[in-house]
Amino acid sequence: MAALDGLPPLRDVIARHGLDARKALGQNFLLDLNLTQKVARTAGSLEGVTVFEVGPGPGGLTRAILALGAKKVIAVERDPRCLPALTEVADHYPGRLEVIEGDALKTDFESMVPEGPVKIIANLPYNVGTQLLVNWLLPRQWPPFWQSLTLMFQREVGQRIVANEDDNHYGRLGVLCGWRTESHMAFDVPPQAFTPPPKVTSTVVHLTPRLNPLPCDPDKLEKVTMAAFGQRRKMLRQSLKPVGGEALLAKADIDPQRRAETLSVEEFCRLANLL
Repeated sequence: MAALDGLPPLRDVIARHGLDARKALGQNFLLDLNLTQKVARTAGSLEGVTVFEVGPGPGGLTRAILALGAKKVIAVERDPRCLPALTEVADHYPGRLEVIEGDALKTDFESMVPEGPVKIIANLPYNVGTQLLVNWLLPRQWPPFWQSLTLMFQREVGQRIVANEDDNHYGRLGVLCGWRTESHMAFDVPPQAFTPPPKVTSTVVHLTPRLNPLPCDPDKLEKVTMAAFGQRRKMLRQSLKPVGGEALLAKADIDPQRRAETLSVEEFCRLANLL
């Protein structure tokens, strides 16, 4: 992509700015610019789209998103060391990259939504990725402000996102994602594509909102799933004791001897609605 956008290779950018990836910030920089383009393309057409990105680091994925025609990228970066490298990208794409220094978990993305469609594309820091996803899944207003989520996680997290009942990876995350979105794992990314290489394979997951998910209160669904999967090896009559136990299960017409991983999204919504 150096030839495509005229900017230097990422290895040179990282060396020039002294950007060693820091474990405390969950950083693993994706240096293969062919892969960053593949991630950006997974989000579909970016023409006329504003993209939110979290943890852009030295800007490899940011460059791919801009090169593929995004109207604007709003990137939230916690590490001040990365800002000079991102400023170079912003100078190359005048008016199309806005960098916000801050913690993505404390950022009100919805308040920054401009006119037109919004997509979220990110190689999420490992230590905050799951919580960010849950935040984007559980706003009060639905459909949400975003048109799609194209996110990179550890492969195990990706499997939990797309899992259905009776799958070993099925849990709270699978219920929340299955309730409000349709999701699939797009492709895996090997450890050697990153600097430093993580100990696990990563995967890119693409999620789109269901326009009419089952009616359910997000807070109550969170409460039920946390109780059920908090003691997933126990029967529901035991794990759901804090939220009503056998009485709640009887109202929902669910066998109290079942375990959490056997319940469908619809059954979890039924329990939440009866709380």
